[in-house]
Amino acid sequence: DVPKIPDSRGDSDGPRRGSLCDRHCAAINNVQGDLGDLGCHLHRPRVPPATSTPGCCQQHSEEVCESCVVKTTLTAENAVEANKLSNNYKFGFKKWKSHVTARPWEDRSEIVKELYSDLNVVRGSGGSTLTCGNVLYLLLFGWWLLLLYVLVAAVMFITIIGAPYGRLCWDLAGYFLWPFGKVIQKVEVRVPWESLWGVLGVPYAPLDLSPLPQVPKSHQVREAGAGESSALLGGPTPRRWRPQWAGTGYWHRAGTAVWLCLAYPVLALAHGLVCVTAWLLIVLIPVAKLSARATSRVLLLPPERVLIRRLRMTEVPLEGEVILCCYHAANPYYYKYSVDGINVFAVNLLPLVLVTLVLGYADSPNHLTGSAVKFTLALLSIMPLSYYIGMAIASISAQSNFAVGAVVNATFGSITELTFYITALIKGSREGNRCYAEVVKSALTGTLVGCVLFVPGLCMVIGGIRHQEQRFNSRSAGVSSALLFLSVGGVFAPTLFSKVYGKLVCGECHNVTQNPLGHYLCHNCHFDLMDNNGTLYYSHVQPLVYTVSILLPAAYLIGLFFTLKTHTHIYDIHISDCHMPGHHHSAVVHWSRWRALVILLLSTLCMSACADLATEHISPILTNSTISQYFIGVTVLAMVPELPEIVNGIQFALQNNLSLSIEIGNCIAVQVCMLQIPILVLFTIFYPTNFTLVFSDLHVYASMFSVVLMNYIFMDGKCDYFQGTVLVMVYFILLAVYFFAPSPSGC
Repeated sequence: DVPKIPDSRGDSDGPRRGSLCDRHCAAINNVQGDLGDLGCHLHRPRVPPATSTPGCCQQHSEEVCESCVVKTTLTAENAVEANKLSNNYKFGFKKWKSHVTARPWEDRSEIVKELYSDLNVVRGSGGSTLTCGNVLYLLLFGWWLLLLYVLVAAVMFITIIGAPYGRLCWDLAGYFLWPFGKVIQKVEVRVPWESLWGVLGVPYAPLDLSPLPQVPKSHQVREAGAGESSALLGGPTPRRWRPQWAGTGYWHRAGTAVWLCLAYPVLALAHGLVCVTAWLLIVLIPVAKLSARATSRVLLLPPERVLIRRLRMTEVPLEGEVILCCYHAANPYYYKYSVDGINVFAVNLLPLVLVTLVLGYADSPNHLTGSAVKFTLALLSIMPLSYYIGMAIASISAQSNFAVGAVVNATFGSITELTFYITALIKGSREGNRCYAEVVKSALTGTLVGCVLFVPGLCMVIGGIRHQEQRFNSRSAGVSSALLFLSVGGVFAPTLFSKVYGKLVCGECHNVTQNPLGHYLCHNCHFDLMDNNGTLYYSHVQPLVYTVSILLPAAYLIGLFFTLKTHTHIYDIHISDCHMPGHHHSAVVHWSRWRALVILLLSTLCMSACADLATEHISPILTNSTISQYFIGVTVLAMVPELPEIVNGIQFALQNNLSLSIEIGNCIAVQVCMLQIPILVLFTIFYPTNFTLVFSDLHVYASMFSVVLMNYIFMDGKCDYFQGTVLVMVYFILLAVYFFAPSPSGC
């Protein structure tokens, strides 16, 4: 982080507005004006001058100059990834950790390469096969696959003509009991065809005794995706002979027909069950690959061409194609596995969305399941849909210009939360139940408090496990903090106004001292805004709400213009190409713009349907649950849609990029106050609901205390796991307060 001489291009944006140190350090670091125009550049090393830093620090304080010369340098494989990285540092844009383009294979680590490799690689030393994952495979799948194959082998022996397949099933029974350290090969084996055909009553065909061409080593072992090959354990190999019917007459044999009709469907169904179960468990994905490859390759080969043997250190395998070779059933790094750029967790949760929609709309009378199950399924379905929406937004923004990215982020950035809030308000208005409006207010407050305390606190704790102290850009965090102070003050201004001028009304009061002039104990007290035919509300509170709903989005736009146009240098981001000259890689995007747009629209529609089901079946939970409705809204309804964002923040923190982890929480909190709440107020104008911008005292105190504490923690631009623990503990204390709080009036 040494000051650098500006290159010949100079500063295209001219002199910066701000302090003298800002302008001087911007010239030193050659900060680019608009990160959206950055491509994928390879920057030449620059020699720092000897007089730049002392000159700056003589005129200004050491602390200011230290903050302005620190610069974040990021690397990107291509222009699309560079655009995505720069979008992460733009205020108002969704922060996305995963790649939107396919990474070059040579840049992947050996651990990741192993995740995507086929199970046909023979290693000289695979290590011990007695591991916890292999024992787990034996307990879950191995023993009953053994029994199934023994049973199928007995059936095939009984059919006589299926005896070769019976022998194959007998060998596979021992293999699938413990497949580790064993190899299945496709070989050309000489068999006593004359004696075998005599037993089976089939005319013997003469053999072609010409030797087979030697199999090239490049075809012996393949590693999926890498395009690389490695030979087996070399050495002399015996000659193999091939019958005349091999390859063409196999499918016409009677034994094959019996095998395909009787045995193969049963075994394919069993392996399919193993494959699905192992895939859902994620760490057992190697077992899923094993079952899939056995079903598609091994069970469709002639039995005489399948060779099963155990590998030993001093043994040379027979020449031939390796079909299966597995050493370990479990790999804990499969949480990194992705399919077409989609994380395996999001892939596994996608069928849950289909189950939720079918079960929710096909079983309306609740004959199959109750409302609690449907509500839980609908809430869980929101998580993968939020992931798909986030990736679609990041893909479109990375492949488009700044204007398109800004429009997409502003339109769909808060679509998950708004969909649920609006459907809940509509249902509450139709039923005349004020409880739905209170739940929406609790969810809004829970999102605000969770993103201010829990998200950055959890990221600090997890990131602090790997890094002793983490630094972040205090200036960019200060912009978000200032907007957050403004937004919280604006949102709760109508509430404070009603406390000052409203009339306190209590539902039940008891005289404690038995004296008419003594003390009274009152319950269910609230400030009535509808006194005197609602003069206070309609003449004073409601105009204030509309005024605040106009000023907050305007302040949000000013913040966007400040951070994205006039003061982009406060983010001091430098993006460079991580490849050496001569190793340029073209961008291979996972989702094209049109594909991402289609997925974005479909995910939004499914999100609306799941939100409708959640609000449809939340009523029994609110009425029959002993837990406060405040707690349900603050925890479950507020934080479940934000789980993908929390995961992104944790991943950024583990890479020592705490600035983005903090910005994730701050941006969500700012969007709640400056976009989501004004949109809900605007919605109530066209569709009258019970939603009013007057919150309970608990919401006001919790939100303001959280914002003040967050700004105090982020004051010095550095943090550790202890400060993160403080934020998390305060968040749990507030959750305990909501848990023991009585239900709001009207619920």
